[in-house]
Amino acid sequence: MVDQVSTDYLVIGSGAVGMAFVDTLLDEKPDADIVMVDRFAKPGGHWNSAYPFVTLHQPSAFYGVNSRELSQGLRDETGLNKGLGDLATGAEILAYFDSVMRQKFLTSGRVRFFPLSDYKGDRVFQHSLTGEKTEATATRIVDCTHLDTTVPSTHTPNFSVAEDVQFMPLNDLPLVKNAPSGFTVVGGGKTGIDAILWLLENDVPAKSIRWIKSRDAWLINRKNTQPFPEFFNDTIGNQANMFEAIAGASSKADMFDRLEACGYFLRLDTTVQPTMFHGATISELELEELRTVKDVVRKGRVTSIDSDVITFTNGRTEPTLGHVIVDCSASAIKENVIKPVFNNNVITPQTVRSYQPVFSASMVAWVEAHIEGEASKNSMTGVVPLPDDLDAFVRMTAANMMNQALWGQNKALRNWMRNSRLDGFSKVVGDVSADDTEKVEILTRLRAAAMPAMGKLQSFL
Repeated sequence: MVDQVSTDYLVIGSGAVGMAFVDTLLDEKPDADIVMVDRFAKPGGHWNSAYPFVTLHQPSAFYGVNSRELSQGLRDETGLNKGLGDLATGAEILAYFDSVMRQKFLTSGRVRFFPLSDYKGDRVFQHSLTGEKTEATATRIVDCTHLDTTVPSTHTPNFSVAEDVQFMPLNDLPLVKNAPSGFTVVGGGKTGIDAILWLLENDVPAKSIRWIKSRDAWLINRKNTQPFPEFFNDTIGNQANMFEAIAGASSKADMFDRLEACGYFLRLDTTVQPTMFHGATISELELEELRTVKDVVRKGRVTSIDSDVITFTNGRTEPTLGHVIVDCSASAIKENVIKPVFNNNVITPQTVRSYQPVFSASMVAWVEAHIEGEASKNSMTGVVPLPDDLDAFVRMTAANMMNQALWGQNKALRNWMRNSRLDGFSKVVGDVSADDTEKVEILTRLRAAAMPAMGKLQSFL
């Protein structure tokens, strides 16, 4: 026998995207009834499986759901993020989402949550412990699992590993009891960065760490992502620098050189040209620490790890050195397939602003509540592709600028964004007074360079 539930919105997934979407839908569409389904026992999505020392990479001030602060606007007083907006830990994020679910969603009487339930398709979900199936009669299906975030603990490496190799995801690093001869970190992305910083912070000498990177990446300076008025020159000023650098570029290669010169991009090794961009964000202090690791291996992707050697795509090998091999090779997103956000009775939240998935989900909910007609809704929620290679950065930046220009034409949306905690920057810009000449000059530069930058991006495409 299959149980039946009836609802307006069947939301699949209670990770950050699902929570942000439902939070805004509750506020903007007060008659909506919602059923949420998730395979985990608690809301929070991939944070339930994250490594124990994980933190946000961008300030807590604009993460989570729109209606409730995560950070209370705190600044870190110590450590490698000193002076910048605090970065919530994975444990803090899980507690936060659990609190939002219990104290807002469930108490509203308009949200029913079905944890430990696998969605089987066709509006049917099954409880993983009892096997009981439930079928939902729903007006709308909201697929908040589309991006399918992967984490190291559930990742299967795409290379072979011999049984006698000390190999582990970085989740297990705090469990190491017998000191090895050293550590080899496999993966050049943000997870690899986190692993190396954790080892250094826990007194592992830099000389005992080897870093295997198939690609080098352009990185974002966290100082330029702070949604606080005192960082206006760093955030909005950096945006103006970015537009001017793009507008003045003679080629894509020249554009990246200019973006580094103006402070928009950082890289770990100034002698190595990056070919990857995933939007990873670090502080200047973190960058200094990472540069103390000198044993960096760039021989392509790993193909196999045996007891004595590591083999790469180009056939060259490296000794294992008796190291613990730390797997940081998981891609954050399994695949980046773009779909229409609104398609008949299915809503698929995706990024509509660069680097901000939770703001994007919240805004998709606002559009659902206030914009009529599927075509109009999709025009307001053009998908900004997630970055990977350098061409993807061009596509992402062009799509992001087009969305911003379109949103500026809708007064109701502008007002919502200015008051949106997740937006981060609209209020900072909107609060600039006419007599603040320094900030007005930055905004003037930004607006003057926007159209030339867009034209240059289009030519690069």
